[in-house]
Amino acid sequence: MNDALSSNDRTERLARRRAGAKMGWYIHATVYVLVNLFLVILASSRGQNWAMYPLLGWGLGLLIHGAVVFFVAPGGNFYDRLLERERKALRGGDRG
Repeated sequence: MNDALSSNDRTERLARRRAGAKMGWYIHATVYVLVNLFLVILASSRGQNWAMYPLLGWGLGLLIHGAVVFFVAPGGNFYDRLLERERKALRGGDRG
């Protein structure tokens, strides 16, 4: 019973961590859209196009943040596939 409780605790902690990471990305994306919308409106009202630089730079950061959250971090599909491959290798079921 203690193992089941411990397993449930680990699952709960992982679920909370994954949900927190995803929520963090959604907040980051919302702030990105709002701030860059303001910057684009400000720049274009003055006939300038400098707003594309923060849009692209911050966009790259947002893209990397999303890749880490949804693909690399625990719970991401890529991470899960690598983890399963390592489990098989350690059990002797896969040699690569």
